[in-house]
Amino acid sequence: MARQLRVEYSGAIYHVTCRMLGDAKSRLFIDDADRQRFLESLSDRVEQYNIRLYMFVLMTNHFHLVFETPEGNCSKFMQSLLTSYTVYYNLRHRRHGHLFDGRYKAKLVDGDDYLLALTRYVHLNPVHISTLKNKTIDDKRDYLRQYAWSSYQSYIGKRKQLPYVEYAPLLAEMPGKVKERPKRYREYVESSLAETDEEFIETLKESPRSIGGDQFRAWVDELYQKLIEKSEVTEDIAFRRITEPLNPDVVLAVIAEKFEVETVAFKRRKRKSPLRAIAAKYLIKYSGMNQRDVADYLDVGSGDAVSKQMIRYKELLSTDRQIGEVLGQVGKVLDELKAQSNGVQ
Repeated sequence: MARQLRVEYSGAIYHVTCRMLGDAKSRLFIDDADRQRFLESLSDRVEQYNIRLYMFVLMTNHFHLVFETPEGNCSKFMQSLLTSYTVYYNLRHRRHGHLFDGRYKAKLVDGDDYLLALTRYVHLNPVHISTLKNKTIDDKRDYLRQYAWSSYQSYIGKRKQLPYVEYAPLLAEMPGKVKERPKRYREYVESSLAETDEEFIETLKESPRSIGGDQFRAWVDELYQKLIEKSEVTEDIAFRRITEPLNPDVVLAVIAEKFEVETVAFKRRKRKSPLRAIAAKYLIKYSGMNQRDVADYLDVGSGDAVSKQMIRYKELLSTDRQIGEVLGQVGKVLDELKAQSNGVQ
């Protein structure tokens, strides 16, 4: 299956949804420990990739994110986030293979007119479940305000604002003084408990790539068509496959998970530690780096230093059976991720 192209540019705003592989009963988050781990990974990557996260909602088998990319790096951000959680989830729950149902869906948002309505729609997701279908509006309102795994509580002042969420732009759209805006936002969102915004629902159905007016949708479609034209390359299926390298941060995250260390450990100078040698080998193999690139990335001085690390890697494989077994697991995970990244199911 061909890999879906992403329209990316500086300042782009996205509504991203990602669903777990399987049926409606599949559980992307088994318990609160899973949810907390996902939010920790999200927080780390928001900072790492300079993302402006406007909101999030975690459901049982999927999640929603609305964010802006000042650096035009949606794909790198999402790949790192999903890989990190997949590695964690598979290790904790003793499973392997793909976790998510294909690639995530990312719609570009016309921020001027549609972002506020989108956040209302997404923040109301927790009450759009079968068990609440016949409940009263008061019951739904209470459930929504008590739902802990979204940014809604911190928007309406029910709990402290989270450091990795950008609240000001949306709250600034509310009338009144600054202190009154959380209350106004709550009223704005909860007004749709009684009366659904049908016009916005129809807008969501207009395009698979964007949320906005006619002009915005046409502009996004034009950008997408240019991407298609640029990516059209003749592929000789019998002899080669065009593949994309994995993000080096993703490679380190997988190794770190398997060796139960923090990723910063790969950039520390420590005698007799095998971590840099292992990282060098897998960065070259899976991230398409040369020795000079790895030297810069791991801060090891020079390409010659990396060459020595590669020799050390071979020595490790021949002398330490336990490390060899762990590296076999690392390679298996990275092979699966690379296949998924390049559209191989």
